[in-house]
Amino acid sequence: MKLNFPPYYTTKLGAAYLGNSLELMANIPDESIDLICTSPPFALVRKKEYGNVDADKYVEWFQDFAIHFHRILKPTGSLVIDIGGSWLKGMPVRSLYHFELVISLCKAKEKGGLGFYLAQELYWYNPAKLPTPAEWVTIRRERVKDAVNTVWWLSKSPHPKANNRRVLKPYSKSMQKLLKNGYQPKVRPSGHDISHKFGNDSGGAIPPNIIDGRENMNQEQIGEATLFLEEKYSEDLIQAVNVISASNTASNDYYQKRCQAEGFKPHPARFPHALPEFVINFCTEPGDIVLDPFAGSNMTGRVAETLERRWLAFEIDENYIKSSKLRFE
Repeated sequence: MKLNFPPYYTTKLGAAYLGNSLELMANIPDESIDLICTSPPFALVRKKEYGNVDADKYVEWFQDFAIHFHRILKPTGSLVIDIGGSWLKGMPVRSLYHFELVISLCKAKEKGGLGFYLAQELYWYNPAKLPTPAEWVTIRRERVKDAVNTVWWLSKSPHPKANNRRVLKPYSKSMQKLLKNGYQPKVRPSGHDISHKFGNDSGGAIPPNIIDGRENMNQEQIGEATLFLEEKYSEDLIQAVNVISASNTASNDYYQKRCQAEGFKPHPARFPHALPEFVINFCTEPGDIVLDPFAGSNMTGRVAETLERRWLAFEIDENYIKSSKLRFE
């Protein structure tokens, strides 16, 4: 796909562009994108270096982007937004901005909305999130650690392209044993009638809607995430979490090492590999086009390239887009 802007860099399957995504998206033809997978800046109380919009202005700010999203997505396309929650300043009470956002996006057009459908909520559990806000979690002990981001999966039609056979999980040992020994149909105490088909081998288990990135982490990475919390915050600060898992804190991955070697400051809020991998596999096929309009360190583009999808990445900060090129070495 050729835009009226020169790309900052290209790969075999994709292109990264420096600039405001509103201006860049204006060059994308109608109904040409299969998947938008992104993590826009959150409406956090504490401001981040990459920019944040206040919660009370967030829906209005996002509206201009959403209009383009709806225009450029194919009728079978999906919009997947990773967006963390926030707290009201000075109180142990949650903001409703991310719920207000999805309601606005899914409201009918005749009622002032965009007309998206909420296909499903996904959840990213990050076991390495810090125990914040400290006032309510580690000092007064009135709340548990906020360790989950809501990932809204929106679509232009009730039946977007998706196939959970592409994201099957390996069967558990107990399920493997059941398949080997056979299954006796029965009615569970809940009233569900489990037929003989339950014992069919479908090649793997249908995944739940919680994305647990530890499945993509080796034991050393899991240990590092745990050690990071224990060393930096002490055992007393490791709190219960609000889900009873993908870390993005690894300090020794290739991107981090190369940023250090080249003198770049890594993007502070990076996608874990597991999240775009799950979404891209689930909602697209090889050759489809994936867009990330808030690319940051461009993990979405890197995963798309690996999975043989074409991709576009837009980023407004030159330092971040310059360092993101290191992912493709």
